Amino acid sequence: MPDRVPVELSDGVRLHVESHGPTDAPLTVLLLHGWTLDSRTWRPQLADLPAAVGRPVRIITYDIRGHGRSGGSAMRGATLARLGDDLAEVIAQAAPTGPLVLAGHSLGGMTIMEYADSRPDEFAARVAGLVFVATTAEGHAHTVYGLSPRVTRLVRLAETGGACVLARFGAQRWHRHVLRALRPSLRWLLFGDTCSAEDLRLTTSAVARASMGAIGAFRPSIGAQHRLDTLAALGTVPAAALVGDRDRLTPPACAESIAAALPTTELTVCPGAGHMLMLERPEVVTGALATVVRQAAPARGRSRTRLRRAA
Repeated sequence: MPDRVPVELSDGVRLHVESHGPTDAPLTVLLLHGWTLDSRTWRPQLADLPAAVGRPVRIITYDIRGHGRSGGSAMRGATLARLGDDLAEVIAQAAPTGPLVLAGHSLGGMTIMEYADSRPDEFAARVAGLVFVATTAEGHAHTVYGLSPRVTRLVRLAETGGACVLARFGAQRWHRHVLRALRPSLRWLLFGDTCSAEDLRLTTSAVARASMGAIGAFRPSIGAQHRLDTLAALGTVPAAALVGDRDRLTPPACAESIAAALPTTELTVCPGAGHMLMLERPEVVTGALATVVRQAAPARGRSRTRLRRAA
């Protein structure tokens, strides 16, 4: 059973944080989940990563503000910049020493980039490896939902307009009453060619736990994000980027631009997979994590990262 780690953020929001594995392990892995989801989406990696690495490793997961079992916040707290600050506070309280491998799915990957951008010295001193799963450094620049440009524009307008409405509902979770009917839409949007009933149930359950306010209020910040320059400044940190070639939210172009900006990145494109790679291709994601952990472990707290800042 995981240990609960009490984390209260500087603005009073309490996060649900769990620690798995020995606290004295030489390296800590932080797994960050995606928008509208929660940390349970990393379940296969929590089960299989220690054996794949072949050495003791501590793993920390947490539900971001407004999601899962964590507390909510005012709309002004629903930004990527705030999530970068939250990550820094989680690290300070739950893993204050030793090298880190940060792995982020979708919004989680974007959160890692915000942390790197806002705290470059701290990032360089602590982070020894990175794994980006179905994420982007360019907001919604490449998101076309697998549709034609004209239909994409209509969907984008409906999505952003709907987000503004949802943001007004705060901590309410009324959407959970209609998610059973929306399950086919979630399956189309989030998964690739195949999807198990169990994985779809877990994903739907995670969406039901996210507050309507968080779902809506985070959308503008997500769409406007641009952190390719931040990635280009990360030097020689070991990294991996994974994407499914059926991903309708963060298509392969997103991972390709990450790998181009950060040349140490090992790029993996998974045929037939969608956005939920941790569930759809658990062995591939766990394998990539294990590879980066093994590359990062010899650092033993020394920085494997040198941030280069453009003039």
